[in-house]
Amino acid sequence: MNSGKKRFKIELEDAEGSKYNLSLEGNVSKEKIMKIVEFVDLINIESNGNNENETYRSNRATPASVGDKIWSLVEGKFPYGGFTSTDILELYEDQYNEPIKLSIISTYLSRYAERGRLIRTRQGKEWIYKMTRQQTMQAQPSSSASVDLHL
Repeated sequence: MNSGKKRFKIELEDAEGSKYNLSLEGNVSKEKIMKIVEFVDLINIESNGNNENETYRSNRATPASVGDKIWSLVEGKFPYGGFTSTDILELYEDQYNEPIKLSIISTYLSRYAERGRLIRTRQGKEWIYKMTRQQTMQAQPSSSASVDLHL
């Protein structure tokens, strides 16, 4: 009965209780697996971005997901200035010693812009991103401010 095909079944549940079932069958390459991991990270961004009660913690432990790592770089290095996806790519690879595609960085940044966490403006052939005023204020809380802020 074994036809030599590889079969994978992945079942996920996000923070909101939504369930995702993925079935893969056939020639499943490392690249395809990486795309699925990227997809899971994107689901994580969407569920976090849609959660009105999400708590922001400015002193979090080392970020675990790709999205958390990118956001950590944005907050830490560019709280007031503009930056490009290439800037984040270079910082990401230096900071985390991991290769990442520019398209992945661009996808995360555009989704952050869609959700109002970043402002995105076109300059020539590239996009320039800046943190929104609300995000900037949350990234740099005063010493008397509460650490837990609601988005």
